[in-house]
Formats: sequence, C-alpha cells, structure tokens
Amino acid sequence: MRRRGNETPRRRWPPALASRRLLGKRLPAPAMGQPASPGSSSTTAGQRNLPNLLIFLLFLGPFNCFASYSRATELFYSINEGLPAGFLIGNLAQDLQLPGAAEKERERAVEGGWQQPEQSGKIPLSFNLASQGLGGQYVNLNNRTGELYTSAQEIDRETLCTEDNVGSSLVASSSSSPLLSSESCLLLLDVLVLPQEYFRLVKVKIAIHDINDNAPCFPMPQIHLFVPENSPINTRLAIEHPAIDPDMGTNGVQIYQLQDDYGVFTLDVEENESGERTPYLIVMGALDREARDEYVTLITAEDGGVPPLVGTATLTIGISDINDNCPQFNETQINVTVFGNSSIGLPIASVHAVDVDEGINAEISYSYSQKVAQSSRTLFHLDESTGVIKLSKRINGDTPRLHRLSVLANGPGCIPAVIAVSVSIIKVMMRPPEVIPRFIANEAEGVVYLRELEPVNTPIAFFTIKDPDEKYKVDCYLDGDGPFRLSPYKPYHNEYLLETTKPLDYETQQLYEISVIAWNIEGFHVNKIVKVQVLDDNDNSPVFSQSLIELTIEENNTPHAFLTKLYATDADSGERGQVSYFLGPEAPSYFSLDKVTGVLTVSTQLDREEREKYRYTVKAVDSGMPPRESIATVTILVLDKNDNSPRFINKDFSFFVPENFPGFGEIGVLSVTDADIGQNGWVALSVVNGSDIFVIDTGKGVLRAKVSLDREQQSSYTIWVEAADGGDPALSSTAKITILLLDINDNPPLVLFPQSNMSYLLVLPSTLPGSPITEVYAVDNDTGMNAVIAYSIIGRRGPRPDSFKIDPKTGNITLEESLMQNDYGLYRLLVKVSDHGYPEPLHSTVMVNLFVNDTVSNESYIESLLRKEPDINIEEKEPQISIEPTHKRVEVSSCMPTLVALSIISLGSITLVTGMGIYICLRKGRKYHTDDEHLEVQIPLNARIDLHMLEKKPVEISNI
Repeated sequence: MRRRGNETPRRRWPPALASRRLLGKRLPAPAMGQPASPGSSSTTAGQRNLPNLLIFLLFLGPFNCFASYSRATELFYSINEGLPAGFLIGNLAQDLQLPGAAEKERERAVEGGWQQPEQSGKIPLSFNLASQGLGGQYVNLNNRTGELYTSAQEIDRETLCTEDNVGSSLVASSSSSPLLSSESCLLLLDVLVLPQEYFRLVKVKIAIHDINDNAPCFPMPQIHLFVPENSPINTRLAIEHPAIDPDMGTNGVQIYQLQDDYGVFTLDVEENESGERTPYLIVMGALDREARDEYVTLITAEDGGVPPLVGTATLTIGISDINDNCPQFNETQINVTVFGNSSIGLPIASVHAVDVDEGINAEISYSYSQKVAQSSRTLFHLDESTGVIKLSKRINGDTPRLHRLSVLANGPGCIPAVIAVSVSIIKVMMRPPEVIPRFIANEAEGVVYLRELEPVNTPIAFFTIKDPDEKYKVDCYLDGDGPFRLSPYKPYHNEYLLETTKPLDYETQQLYEISVIAWNIEGFHVNKIVKVQVLDDNDNSPVFSQSLIELTIEENNTPHAFLTKLYATDADSGERGQVSYFLGPEAPSYFSLDKVTGVLTVSTQLDREEREKYRYTVKAVDSGMPPRESIATVTILVLDKNDNSPRFINKDFSFFVPENFPGFGEIGVLSVTDADIGQNGWVALSVVNGSDIFVIDTGKGVLRAKVSLDREQQSSYTIWVEAADGGDPALSSTAKITILLLDINDNPPLVLFPQSNMSYLLVLPSTLPGSPITEVYAVDNDTGMNAVIAYSIIGRRGPRPDSFKIDPKTGNITLEESLMQNDYGLYRLLVKVSDHGYPEPLHSTVMVNLFVNDTVSNESYIESLLRKEPDINIEEKEPQISIEPTHKRVEVSSCMPTLVALSIISLGSITLVTGMGIYICLRKGRKYHTDDEHLEVQIPLNARIDLHMLEKKPVEISNI
C-alpha cells in the first residue's frame, strides 16, 4: 500500500486480529454533482455543508423518510480487544464503493510522487461522525479518506460490555447474523458522508472479540465444604464458589482440578444453559471422621486460552460426624469389697465408658439394668452422669452380703454397653477406731486451703483417735505423697498434729490428697482422707522467651510497621499471671508497645543515616499485689537502602594549575561522600565531558590531565564529573569543575614592527631634537608580569650612534641631538625587547635601520649596506624605566633670593619674546617649504601597517 510522503507509516497486523464485513445491499453510486472548487478540502466542505444538511433534513422530515432510509448503509467490522492505537479497522470509502474512492487513491499516489496528477474534476468526499458518543472515544476517523483507526484509548471488552455500558453507542449483540455471536460486543457509530449530492448515513458496527487476557479467579481464597462421613460413593456436592473469568467462550473457565485428591475425591464440571460451569466434588472412597476429620488441598481453575491461564484457591473438606459409634467399656466386671461399718456417701466404685464420636453423638448416660434388685438400687446410688456408685444407706445385719449391679452405658441410637459390678459386704463384729479431725487451717467441705508462701511447719489440723471398745491399741500414720508430717502431739495421748515439712509451690502441684489411717491390732482400720489445696501467691516474675531480642528492619519503612511480638510467661495463676508490656524509659517515642498483646511497632520511618542501631529495654509486669516484673533488651539494627545520592563537598570546584603541567599530574582531589554503606555507599567517579583530556581516579578522587596543558591555546576548562553509587538502582550527582591555567613565562616577546631587519627609515637632517623617529612594537602571549615588555638599545653603529634613544616603556625611538652634516649615513640600532617574566625573563632582538640624508638617491646602495653583517658591540645592560614622582619637593628659601630670581626671569622673558618674534617672521616662509619636504621624503618601514591602530596597553614598569 502506498502512502503520502508526510504520512506516518501505518502498522499492519495479521488478518486474525481484525476483519471487515459489509452487511446489507450496496447501493449504486449516485450521479456526480458539480465539482468542488480546487482550493477546498473535503473536511472543510463537509463541515460547511453539515449544518445546511441537518436543517434540510429537519424541514423535510416525514416527507423524506423513505429517501433517507434508501441512502442508509450498514457496515460491519470485527476486531480483537487490546489493539494498539493507529490500527486500521477499515476504509469506509472503499468498503462502500463510493465514486470518489478511486480518485482519492490516485490523489494519494500523486502526493506520494508515484504517478502524475490527473484532472479528475471530482468533488472530494467528507466523512464525519454524527455524534461523539462512547464509541467515538475508541476510534479515529480520517475525514478525508474515510479510514477508521483505533484511538489511543485501549479497547477492553470486559469493561465495555458490562450491563452498565450497554446503550446507544455500545451494545451486547443479540443479532441473528452469522457474523455475530452471543459473545460479541458491538461498538456502534453513525457516519455522515458528504457533500450533499453523495450524502448517506452509514451505520458502522464494530464487533469486539474477546482475547484471553484474564485469568480465572476464585471469589474467596479459602473454600470450605463439609461432607458427612457416611456419604456413599459417587456423592456429588456442588462447590458454591466457582472461579470467575471475565473472558468469554473458550477463554473462560474450562477445567477444574484438585492438586491432591487423597484417593477419595474427584471433580466433575456441569454446564448450565447459560454456559456457566459449576465444579462438583465427588466422593470416590469411604470416609471415616474418626480416622481423619479434614482434608486440605488446592483447587485449580484453568481457562481454554493458548497458553491457558489458571487461578487457585484452598479447598478445605471437613468430614461431618454421624453417630456411627456406641459407648464401650474397657472392662466387663469390677469387684468391690465394702465393710459393714462404712459411712453413708462412701464411693465404692466408678464405671467409665468411651464413645469416639463427638458432640451430642458422644453423650453417655449411666443406669442400672432392669435385672438389678430394688434393694440394691436403694443401697447403692448410681450417678447417671459420672458413673460413680456410692453407699446411700447404712449397712445393717439384714443387708445381703453380695450384690450384683449391672450398669448400662447409654448413647443416642445405640445398644447400651454393659458392665457388671460385684459388691461384697464384710460383716464387722467390733467397732473400728474413730478419727476426729480438728482443722487449724482454713477448711471447707473436707478441703484444706494453704497459701504457697506459708512457712515450713505450718500446722494444718489436730487428729484425735478414739477406740470405741477402749481395749485395743490403735496406731495412726499418714499415707500419701507430699510435704506433710503426722506426729504425736505430746504430752497428750492419741493426739496427732498434721503439719507441713517443706514450702509449698503452687506451680509444682496445686492439690494434695493424703490419708490419716488409724489401725488397731485386730486389723481394723479407718481411713480419713484430707485434701490440701495450695493457693497461688504472686511469687513468680514474668519470664521473657528471650532476654536479648535482636531485630532488623530496612530503613524507609512504612509507618506503624510491625517489628515483633514480645512474649513473656508467668507461672502464677489468675490475675497474678496476667502480663502487661511496657517500654523502657530510654526507648524513643516513635516506638510503641501494645500493653496487652506485646506487639512492638514503629510509628515513623527510620533513617539509617540518622541512627543505625537502637537499644532499649522492655518490661513485662504481672498483675499481682505487689506486682513483679522482668526486663529484656531489644536491639534493632536498621538495614541500609540506597536512598542517598553521592554528595560532593562542593557543587563547584576550582583548581589553579600552571600551564605546561605534565601529563597525568595531579590537578586536584574531589571529595565526595555517600551516607549509605556497603555497596550502596561505594562511589564511582567519571568525567562526563572532556574525557579525552581529563581522567579521574575513582579510588582517590584525583583529577588528572592526560596531556600537557597550554594556557596560550586554552586558558580554562569547565568539565562535569559524575559520582554514581553501587546501589540498585544507582543514584548519582554531578559537580562542576573549573580548571584555570596559570601563566608561566614560556613565550618571548614577538616583534611586530619593524617586520624585518632589512627595512630602513629615512631621517632628514633637519629633524628637531626630541622628535619621534619610529617605534619598535612587540607583543607577548603570556599574561601579567610575564607579558610586561621593556625596550632597550643594546648595540649601535653609525656616524654618531648615540644620537638616538628608545623609550623603555613604549618602544618609541627619538632623536637626542641635532644632526650635522658629518652625521649623514646609515645608523643600525640593535633593540632588545625583553619581558619581566619570573624566574627568568625572555627576550627578542630586532635591528632598526635609520638612514640620515636629505633624500634617498640610491636605494640599491642602501640595501647593499643592510645586507652586510653589522659590526655592533653588544651593550649588556637592562633598560632603566624611571618612575617620575607625582609631587615635587619645594625648597624653602628666604624672600630676597626669590625677588632677585623673579627680576632676572622677567628681564629674560622680555628679551626672549622679542627674539622669538623676529625669528618667527624670518622663518615663516621657510616653514611651509620644510613641511612639504617632510611629507615627500619620510618613508615608513612598512606602508601597510598603521602603528597607531595596533592595540597598546600602557603598563607601569618598574626596574627589575
């Protein structure tokens, strides 16, 4: 496809990304109207005719309805969602086969330079969107060519084709057209084709096809499902939270899988009429809650895209209990012996059954079998909840000596389990000893309460032993474990004292059960059970799991960041064991510790460069009275992040270096720091510009020049140096470096005038003393004192060589004395031009040739004299530059000499004035002749150089 020269190349996509269809019958092209003016464009014509056309249609309204419909055309295009901007959807002019389409192609070819223009005379067409609705946001229409492109706003089918967006500009398709499906999403556009004689309204439908750009997603990450343990094989249970995939068709959810089916589960998928797929869990094996009550696996949803996308969730399968187990006794019979003199309420046996079910399915009640005689039921009471059998009636002589008790364990819906309890009663012919307790410590219902902090030998109770028959000796002793002692209480008989032998510890053991046994010689004994309950005291401090808690956190953390959860235990019970947490006084205020949970947080961002390590104490305090506490130490190391750029000590560095500095010599040191540490604080230096001349040592920050620097070529350099750290990503900063070259005296003065030792100047003999003859002009490329020039004559040759002198400052050569006839001839002055450089001044020499004569009659003769080597003695003396004082010293004298001097001066002045008047009158005519003569014979050394136009800088020179 050809394009115009100034048009951006369009991006072509594979045919699978977009397709175009023309729906409905194409209309024949209307007759051509009058051609448009050559200077008008299609867009301008369309915009001009559009208001007129709308008014015309509004006026004709009902009368022109059929005609308007006959010019309506429908175009259908289909594209994929997510296409980039500038993708060509279709060409309305070509697809409508409008009469101007071929001409437009030729016009574009002409503009591109591919073929010669033709005078078609066709009116240009204009394409305009009838309204800028929702559809206009996603397409761009070329008003001139009718080409339809995607805009910069990306088309997302899942966003566009929601129920909220269905409207006039965007609809979900329900068309019966074979090109559309229930999954299509249509973008509707109305396009007006102008001018009026070619007008038609084009209905453009763009179907947005789905691509697999969304992965399946479960609505919740944890899915819980309960299955009864008696579920038969092939039981199907719907998973009520299936995965959701906004994509359509095969791009939607297709497959569900279990990561681990444990050999007893599988998945099946059912699809309803609307196409939604619901996963079902199928039981493939027997379940037993008592063997395993829960299965945890991952459920995966996979779509049908290429490549497929997946989503996962955790599936927890709980096994519900059913009453499939009944109570069971661990033994079948219990044999018990009871003495005939036993007290009422004495527990004689306890039965216990087990049901492995849970909840109400495991509730057990106990009862006697119907076979148990009523007399036995009355004598022995069975607690239906606990299964404890107690003596409920005193035994007398008529009581049977053997009782068989059948006890049933009843469960819901179960056949009762049976255990036989055989009770044998031993007849007592004599009365046993009697044990009478008298408690000293607090006692309630046979339980003695002692605090654990009670001292050793704390008395508990007195026991008095009585023998009803008073003829047998009775022994009394203590049976049971614990720090207790039963000893006779002297001097009394049959009195015994029960007391402690060691301190009690609630945290070691809370309850003791001991027996005081009285035994006579006939073998009869009485057992008195005493229960000792140890009461807790606040005798234990909280204990941290770690005494030193070492933590790390990266700097620039989020506010209120979690650091750790402190944990301390207290062996005491109740409120005494409740622990509260507090920060030590040295902890910074931006650390907070939850009093109840022990969660340690930091409320602000930490900066390692400000403080790298924190160390403070935390305190755990219990709720006892008085409270007890313990202390742990928390250390927090703040880890470094690359949050600091390298920083130069100065933003601008200036270095002064003498010129001709040797290559790779040290110019200066750049100091740079980075507040970070490790790799983040490692700094590399590099020259940004001027790297062909300068180089920098990264390790030491030394700036060096690769070559020797010459101030006369370049007096200063400005470079930029970048410092980059080793972080990821790296941070950097730059500094400006100014290198100023200091001048050294490496250039001798350069004589610009006279330009040659062979040039000469004619000096007339009539030249007055003090008149300037010529000058020597020189420059020095150095600066400062190295460029201050002094002039001196170091060699002379001529008839009277001392007749000329040179100004050491300006180089002006003047005549000292009047020239006589004997002074005619060639004078050669060797002038030394010297600077004031340090440590050694440099100089140049030039020969100044002066020819004293009235005229130049034979130039060849003078040139032959110049070519001869002059025999000049060199005068080795430096030029003396005098400094005139600014003030003259006035000598104080008396009045008389002053008056005499004034008188003499007055007379002399009158005489001088008179003489000068006479002289002027006599020399008046001759003066004009002399001036003309000077103009004719004075020849400069170089007529092309104007010495007064050369730049001269007056410089004050001192004698050096």
